[in-house]
Amino acid sequence: MKHFLLMLVMISSTIISAQPNSNSDIKDGSVSGRVIDAELNEPLPYVNIVIKDMANKIITGGITSDDGTFEIQNIPEGKVIVSIQFVGFKTIDKNITIGKGNYKPNLGDIKLEEESTGLDEVTIVADVSTIQQRVDRKVITIGKDLQTAGATASEIMNNLPSVSVDQQTGSVSLRGNQNVRVMVDGKLSNIPADQLLKQIPSTSIKSIELITNPSAKYNPEGMSGIINIILHKNTQIGFNGNINFGLSHEIEAKFNSSINANYRNGKLNVYGSYSNSIAKNANNGAFNRTEQGIEQNFDILNNNKSHLFKVGVDYYLNDKNTISVFTNQNIFDNWNTADSKINYLSNPSLNESQFTNGGSDNDSQQYNVNYKHDFNEEGHSIELEADYNTFEGSNEVNNIFYSSQRPNFLEDTDTERTNTTLNLDYVNPLSETTKLELGLQARLFDTSLFYESDARETNQDGDYIPTTTRFDYTRDIYSAYATYGAKLEKWSYQIGLRAETVNVDSEAFKKDLASNDELIIPFENNYFELYPSAFFTYSPTDKNSYQLSYSRRIDRPGIGQVNPLPEWNTPLISQFGNQELRPQFTNSIEMNYTRQLKKGSITGGVFYRIIEDEIQQAVLIDRADINRLILTNLNFDNTTSYGVEVSSNYRPTKWWSVNASFDLYSQSQKSIAESFDTDLNIILNTIEVDNIAWSARAFNSFKVDESLSLSIFGMYRGKNKNIQFEMSDMLMVNLGLNYSFMEKRANFSLSYNDIFNTMYAEFTSERPYAQTGRFNWESQQISARLSYRFGGGKYRAKSRKQRDNDVKEGGGMF
Repeated sequence: MKHFLLMLVMISSTIISAQPNSNSDIKDGSVSGRVIDAELNEPLPYVNIVIKDMANKIITGGITSDDGTFEIQNIPEGKVIVSIQFVGFKTIDKNITIGKGNYKPNLGDIKLEEESTGLDEVTIVADVSTIQQRVDRKVITIGKDLQTAGATASEIMNNLPSVSVDQQTGSVSLRGNQNVRVMVDGKLSNIPADQLLKQIPSTSIKSIELITNPSAKYNPEGMSGIINIILHKNTQIGFNGNINFGLSHEIEAKFNSSINANYRNGKLNVYGSYSNSIAKNANNGAFNRTEQGIEQNFDILNNNKSHLFKVGVDYYLNDKNTISVFTNQNIFDNWNTADSKINYLSNPSLNESQFTNGGSDNDSQQYNVNYKHDFNEEGHSIELEADYNTFEGSNEVNNIFYSSQRPNFLEDTDTERTNTTLNLDYVNPLSETTKLELGLQARLFDTSLFYESDARETNQDGDYIPTTTRFDYTRDIYSAYATYGAKLEKWSYQIGLRAETVNVDSEAFKKDLASNDELIIPFENNYFELYPSAFFTYSPTDKNSYQLSYSRRIDRPGIGQVNPLPEWNTPLISQFGNQELRPQFTNSIEMNYTRQLKKGSITGGVFYRIIEDEIQQAVLIDRADINRLILTNLNFDNTTSYGVEVSSNYRPTKWWSVNASFDLYSQSQKSIAESFDTDLNIILNTIEVDNIAWSARAFNSFKVDESLSLSIFGMYRGKNKNIQFEMSDMLMVNLGLNYSFMEKRANFSLSYNDIFNTMYAEFTSERPYAQTGRFNWESQQISARLSYRFGGGKYRAKSRKQRDNDVKEGGGMF
């Protein structure tokens, strides 16, 4: 926190003093041009253009636009140096003279080459992570400093602005909301997000994009937005690759490793990768119902093993046509044990305990084919992509009760899921300042779940609870989009519209073993929706940029939220989905301001959202046992949320750099919670909670020499309310080091997380029972990672656009 406050003071003083200099000798001189990637031959946005005098004193500067162009004005007459600088690329300096006959020189296309310490290096990783605010997203480039934050993507996420990961469940939230889509290289996966993030090594991540207000070009799911993980690509001439090992430990050991390689020669690029994660995770916690005098303590141990494989081929027919094919294969298995004890303080004879052991395994497969044709005009292309995903999994749980009237029972759930996506995208740069994009998409989603239990419990009417259930769920989405963008001097804008028709069909088949009767519960929800978007950018000077955006989005219920099968059971709580849950819609508006500083940049923004048919959790009392709770989801009335975000990169000295952020959000939540009146009758309460939460993060990196760097990360999260609980504040401080050797082909990092052991979840609740509780996990970990890059070559494969995020992809990990 001290580093964070110090940084804010320094930035504030810099903003005040960083106004343009007044100089009566300044003529109406300017310099313009365009910056492009030398290998990809594509424009580079947000490149720093620095104007210096011949004594290397900075005069003025700016950044390139989305199309790579720049124009720097108010340059004094005489000789100046134009310095083109971008992280990961070689700096280019050009000497020019502003004067008679040459007051507005155009430098044309300036080609930047990637920085490299040698021809043999395959993947360039910056020492220091950076944060860039682009038109519709924040881009966090993952440097060696941030890689020390954890061994996997899941552990890195808590270091990012506005992002948090629940250490118990692995669920990700953005701006305090878990309705967020997670993609890898612009593609969704059938692998559950909590599994996926724990399977991606931190050393494989090039950057992470936070897209909080996506345009009409993007799929509209995800109320909070999209988190897109960009992985390093190895697509250079010859044979290249890298290998990584990681080990973490506090209570249990956690191991992960990966290897990826590619061979590129002529028209063919062949690549493959393998990674694994073998980890035991220990968790413990306790609930205390203060008024009832009931305590519940539990200890959980999870043992997860995952293996991911990828094989792909890029075939370059010619300079205009590319065909790419790849497959991903994921194998996951898990066993877990949970020991839960319930103590009745007023009557110990009622004490009981539950021991749960079980296992799960799943296989996920992805097959992708892509064809792209480039027309003669630069940027003019058409692309066709087909993607097919399958998922098969089973989960078995054995519930054993001690000193309890509840019978022991087994639960078995089998899941089969397929997801097919077809995309057709067309891009036409109508002129140097305008661009038209059109697209068609079909997404076909089909899931079948079968649940079986040998439980012989009865409900409050004395009837047997159904012990077999099948749930079939299909959702077909057909959509079309169009976006149009233009640049007008200091203004640029993009408007878009997406149209979707959706057909949802589900059936639940419940069978009662006592009567052998089957009950069929159907549900349909077909709808047509329009999703407009608009983005406006105004750059009055080279150092200042303003952005305004609007979009309409949807959050469709996840399969777990609509699945009527029991998601999990404990002696006191069970959770079920709601088959009739409807989607919620969000209208979102954002404003951002970016200021370029002499030693960094700062971005501030505000957002406001109107949420229709909000999905929230409801807390109900089990009629069969009034000491038990039922958790489910319901639709509620419209609500609103708003927030403020500030993030900055700042380098006080050559050896010290800071990435820091602050975010505050507010949201009103509505729900239904049942409780008891004074006569112990169940009453229904409509609950509304106004929640204001804030958090601050600061990542400090200290460069000792060319090979060694140290880091300190601090994070504070304020109190947070939801329908069930009021969460206490959280604090975490991490230490790390990074060392490069063998001519920077090898890299070793060591980290010690949560050094003060302050990262845990503590809460209180008043509904439907007054209670307190605390969760603990292995936050105080020591982690070590070793990576090595091999191979050589200096040619990058032809890029191809990703439909969901406009990110280029060749070969590489996952």
